[in-house]
Amino acid sequence: MIKVNQDDCTGCGTCVDTCPVGAIELKDNVADIDPDTCTECKSCVEACPLEAIYED
Repeated sequence: MIKVNQDDCTGCGTCVDTCPVGAIELKDNVADIDPDTCTECKSCVEACPLEAIYED
């Protein structure tokens, strides 16, 4: 499962732009990943400049 460290996420939106299936949106300036839509391709993990997104 792909998760977001909410303390590290600044809401830059890089992950939103990178996600090929549109599984990520910003809520209160923090990335929120829909686990039902996410295919765990890890594009967001690789794209996050702050390493706030990780695989658990």
